Amino acid sequence: MELTIDALHAGYRAGTLTPTALVAQLRERIAAHADHNAWIHVLDEAELAPYLRALEGHGPDDLPLYGVPFAIKDNFDLAGIPTTAGCEAFRYVPSRSATVVERLLAAGAIPLGKTNLDQFATGLVGVRSPWGAARNAFDPDYVSGGSSSGSAVALALGEVSFSLGTDTAGSGRVPAGFNDLLGIKPSRGRWSTHGVVPACRSLDCPSLFALHPDDARTVMQVLDGFDPEDPYSRSGRDLAGRSVAPRIGVPLPAQRQFYGDAEYARQYQRVLDEWAARGAELIDTDIAPLLDAARLLYEGPWVAERFLVVRELLQRQPDALLPVIQRIVEPARGFDAAQTFEAFYQLQALKRRGEELMAGLDALLVPTAPTHYRIDEVQADPLRLNSRLGHYTNFVNLLDLAAIAVPSGYTAAGRPFGTTLIGPAWSDAYLLGLAQDALAASPAPDPRSARRGIPLPAPAAPGQIEVAVCGAHLSGMPLNPQLTTRGAWRVASVRSAASYRLLALAGGPPFRPGMIRDLERGAAIEMEIWSVPAAEFGSFVAGIPAPLGIGKVELADGRWVCGFVCEGYAEAGAKDITDLGSWRRYMAER
Repeated sequence: MELTIDALHAGYRAGTLTPTALVAQLRERIAAHADHNAWIHVLDEAELAPYLRALEGHGPDDLPLYGVPFAIKDNFDLAGIPTTAGCEAFRYVPSRSATVVERLLAAGAIPLGKTNLDQFATGLVGVRSPWGAARNAFDPDYVSGGSSSGSAVALALGEVSFSLGTDTAGSGRVPAGFNDLLGIKPSRGRWSTHGVVPACRSLDCPSLFALHPDDARTVMQVLDGFDPEDPYSRSGRDLAGRSVAPRIGVPLPAQRQFYGDAEYARQYQRVLDEWAARGAELIDTDIAPLLDAARLLYEGPWVAERFLVVRELLQRQPDALLPVIQRIVEPARGFDAAQTFEAFYQLQALKRRGEELMAGLDALLVPTAPTHYRIDEVQADPLRLNSRLGHYTNFVNLLDLAAIAVPSGYTAAGRPFGTTLIGPAWSDAYLLGLAQDALAASPAPDPRSARRGIPLPAPAAPGQIEVAVCGAHLSGMPLNPQLTTRGAWRVASVRSAASYRLLALAGGPPFRPGMIRDLERGAAIEMEIWSVPAAEFGSFVAGIPAPLGIGKVELADGRWVCGFVCEGYAEAGAKDITDLGSWRRYMAER
């Protein structure tokens, strides 16, 4: 059963699937995988009932995540369900869900439960939990990665369509790399942390695990948005990069650390060769400032932020924390204000050097992790091996960067290997575009992968013209047959650059929108890319009525594609619906 959003929505539209039937099947699947220790609390039928009732009278055309099941790391609040952060003594029952969870529920998603994690999100291994070590989806003797271990494993085992994690030092990327998933670590402050148990409050980010770039885009659009209840929430504009011959930084050969893992080193070189073959310009880059910043995360005063979260619990119940977590947070007592400011000054200098490093690049490409360990190895040497797994991840949040972990093949032993694309804050959409290009050129997923059977993103085909549509030609909309009857197919769900206003034009039916470029008042608009046979393109364009036409539209990832544009005079009598950002949303409200 394919669990992508498109596949589920197709089943719902065809009447071959219902959310209730889907949830029942997935609860059975979760029970069958209980030995992987992915879940702390699976919602029972009574707990699921309100979410299923909320979908009544709705469908995929008015709720972008209608009937889509997801997992929640157990440091996010879900109203009425205990939050533990991986510590039984910390347990509480929130009356309200975290902001990002509220947004997903409002979009129609169904929470199946709360997932296992390294206690208080402190770890990159997934073994630091009283609920047991979360076992890797490909080889249960190996670590799943952490701290968002259960969320990654639940998705990798085909139990949900996407899952929420958090990422402070790599917790949303390392588990993705070890379980063959996309792992999105957004720009800091892009997604609200209100209602999330903090690890390092000034650095934390919610993260997202997904199977396909289209799913990632759809969920990201739901999660996006300033939250006044989160002091660290912020707004920004998506940055663009080059879609042709991107400049990709790679660590200097002497800085490529794999801790003796020759197979991981070989896999990384293979991926670099593939990027070069696709036309990327690979640039050897001195990443010393990034590695210096990484050491500050646990050797500097930021560990005091972790201590603040558990201070009262330690005073009340000193043995509530796992011994390994106590060993990590206890040194926070030794930092004074002078040392803290000294570390901030050091970090600021490293940020400046990092900005200079990234200025000449479109992205940095590193291994997601330098190696992969068995559970028993980590349990025998918990601090040193855990630290090694953060070699390429620890600096990202400190330096205010965005990152996406990308499935990148398999080792000779059949375990996943992953790489991570890193860019400046607000390069999220561009990085996802690069990730999609990489997946489009990659071989089919392993038969054990949750991505098996899911069509890979389609590269541009010869004899085809890609067209961006934003209104009545969208999937399921009245004029979509004008595309499908010409043999066109949908390539991807995308967003425009944040430089367009969306108008509901006068007249109809069929009702139509118009997009007008406006660099000052514009926003990102939901669109779809359709691939139209070149032989049919002329007849398609000939049927487009004024004031609409086909021109060039800028996408959020910086590409310019053919797409619907609108004459300026159409503003007279039109309704500005830019704030909705979506023609589907407008039609649902209308």
